[in-house]
Amino acid sequence: MAEVVLVTGVSRYLGGRFARLLTAQPGIKRVIGVDVIPPPRDIGNAEFVRADIRNPMIAKIITQAEVDTVVHMNVIATPLSAGGRVSQKEINVIGTMQLLAACQKALSIRRLVVKSSAAVYGSSPRDPAMFAEDMGPKALPRAGFGKDSVEVEGYVRGFSRRRADVEISMLRLANIVGPGIKTSLTDYFSLPVIPTPLGFDARLQLVHEDDALRGLLLATTGAPVGIVNVAGDGFISLQQAARLAGRVSVPVPMSAGGLLGRFVKSAGLADFSQDQMQYLAWGRGMDTTKMREVLHLEPEFTTRAAFEDFISHLGPGLPGSAAIGSAVNGLASSAASALTHVLASGRNG
Repeated sequence: MAEVVLVTGVSRYLGGRFARLLTAQPGIKRVIGVDVIPPPRDIGNAEFVRADIRNPMIAKIITQAEVDTVVHMNVIATPLSAGGRVSQKEINVIGTMQLLAACQKALSIRRLVVKSSAAVYGSSPRDPAMFAEDMGPKALPRAGFGKDSVEVEGYVRGFSRRRADVEISMLRLANIVGPGIKTSLTDYFSLPVIPTPLGFDARLQLVHEDDALRGLLLATTGAPVGIVNVAGDGFISLQQAARLAGRVSVPVPMSAGGLLGRFVKSAGLADFSQDQMQYLAWGRGMDTTKMREVLHLEPEFTTRAAFEDFISHLGPGLPGSAAIGSAVNGLASSAASALTHVLASGRNG
């Protein structure tokens, strides 16, 4: 049973909410939240300690407090919120390495809980319709947050071999949505005009922020579960989601994803990258049998209900609507012209 819990990433929305939840749990005597900046929201009775998990000082904090459970929430999905892609990778990969090194030395550690991501499965046309936890993708993610997540899980597996006495629970969360959380996907559906991959309509599987927190709480206070997929029931298609959000969708060729992403990022409107374009083209599905049978989580929100709760708190659009609309329509027009040229060349040949 967890008694002294250290939570990383408490200045971020989900980490702060989770620390606050833990302080209300019977049996938990102390919750220590660490991050490089003070949390902007209430974290209940949790103690905040300013610390960078990339610094070996984290080992002293764990040892002095005699922490028995570490919940690693500081794996960041959005480069903008981390200060750029370089900082994101350092926090995700180097930070995880240092944290695990500290846990390895601390004899008081009995359990490690890691917030992982369905991004480890990537997105490609050769992938299965539903990923079970013991399945791997046909092609591993080669860049961005997906690659970071694969590396993080690799380090956790190495740690479990070195410290076989420590219980490991690692939750592969589907894309999280809800009224309060801000992610690359929520930013995307907040755009006034949504660029969609030309010729594709991916199936999206989501998890509500409340269900994600409930899953992490069960992994922290219940029996160890190993690796578990966490997602709401069902799917919605990309076009269905756009209509539900009341957004106009404009088809854009996959090859233009990088250019569009740079424009959207430079405008400060969303984190939109080539790997996200692949997800929006091919989608991703996860088998959640183990979530119910081992983690004992029954989500309160289906994928559609989670998305509807998110859009119920969504504004009519973001500043810069005209610029985004003009840019996306310009890319679409260029794609149409190129396609017309190819077709005409074929007829003339």
